[in-house]
Amino acid sequence: MKHKVKTRTLGRDAAHRLAMLRNMARSLIQAGQIETTHTRALELKSFIEKLITKAKKGDLAAKRHIFSNIGCNDDAYRFLDMVKAQYAEKNGGYTSIVKYRFRKGDGAPIVVLRLL
Repeated sequence: MKHKVKTRTLGRDAAHRLAMLRNMARSLIQAGQIETTHTRALELKSFIEKLITKAKKGDLAAKRHIFSNIGCNDDAYRFLDMVKAQYAEKNGGYTSIVKYRFRKGDGAPIVVLRLL
């Protein structure tokens, strides 16, 4: 039974999963869109939208949270500037998931995750 299970483990332990989400978030910020599997995209969407909501506050605690989650200072500053410019008056729905294809090796559904 899956009662009270709030996250997908993605076949990894917590530290590896968090590192993977941070790396994928950094790639999404740099490129604007990434290709990944559907379940990873759902987890990353939740992760990045919480970061965007936090960054919209703009106070010191929010900035420290962003720096600790994104890691690289250049990407964090770029992320904070992007949030101020694009998402100031938007209340949610910062990303979109578009189904793209199926992976040849195992048939996993590949999607494109975009920042709107």
